[in-house]
Amino acid sequence: MHTRALGNDTVGRTEVGAIGLGLMTFDQSGTQPRERLAATIRAALDAGVTLLDTADAYGPAGDLGARAMGANERLVAGLLDELGVSDRVLLATKGGHVRTEDAGWDLDSSPDHLHAAVDASLQRLGVEQIALWQHHRPDPKVDYADVVGTLKEIHDSGKVRMIGLSNADPDQIRLAHKELGDALVSVQNQFSPAFRSSRPEIDVCEELGLAFLPWSPLGGLNDAKSLHEKHPAFARVAEARGVSAQQVALAWELAQSPVVIPIPGAKRPESIRDSAAAADLELTAEELVSLDA
Repeated sequence: MHTRALGNDTVGRTEVGAIGLGLMTFDQSGTQPRERLAATIRAALDAGVTLLDTADAYGPAGDLGARAMGANERLVAGLLDELGVSDRVLLATKGGHVRTEDAGWDLDSSPDHLHAAVDASLQRLGVEQIALWQHHRPDPKVDYADVVGTLKEIHDSGKVRMIGLSNADPDQIRLAHKELGDALVSVQNQFSPAFRSSRPEIDVCEELGLAFLPWSPLGGLNDAKSLHEKHPAFARVAEARGVSAQQVALAWELAQSPVVIPIPGAKRPESIRDSAAAADLELTAEELVSLDA
């Protein structure tokens, strides 16, 4: 697979597969047996996927509070260990989102919580340093400048090698970059055929030399009716090329900028193989015009 850069010479530039793997939906349950999840990771690595993305708040939807927190990190770390491939991936995680006792979501960007979140992730992932630790979402209760100050403390502690932001706007990205410098390497925002309003964040990332990691990059394409009614250009290009519309969407996202590294979710080996193939799908100028419309 073609690779793209994450990081820089100061924190350690790493080449990762141009397509990553989002792990939010990994859930060891009756519909997702552990063996199939392991096979999905194995297929991802075989296809050249090396960036894997989780978060401390990811866990089974029905779980409450503390039972949900860290469940995905523990699952993923265990699978990587069982497969003996921990050294072949760049495993990113996030902190700042929390799960509530009514199975909902909340935010906590207080310094105490963010420092504790890093320590908890280190323990669950079984590592001495987190390769990429991302602030999950702005917290309206905490000034963003204060959050950035905490992120600097976390990076300076040596517990994380690189810092990323998630769900940040251009002003927040610039503020963080001014304070964190080369320690800040990425921004993870929603971007897909159905959600294109993060184009300004992509432009800022390209200007500052940051990777942009689209989350939910296949939004709007998984339902056939929605695909043909709302995104007919993607359906037409996919049919003409003999590939899936999802593959076309990822290739379109890669074409937006050389800093873009989509992280589609997958729970089956065949899904991540299809997504990974997008790295080699070169769209024509005419196709890109039609998809941009």
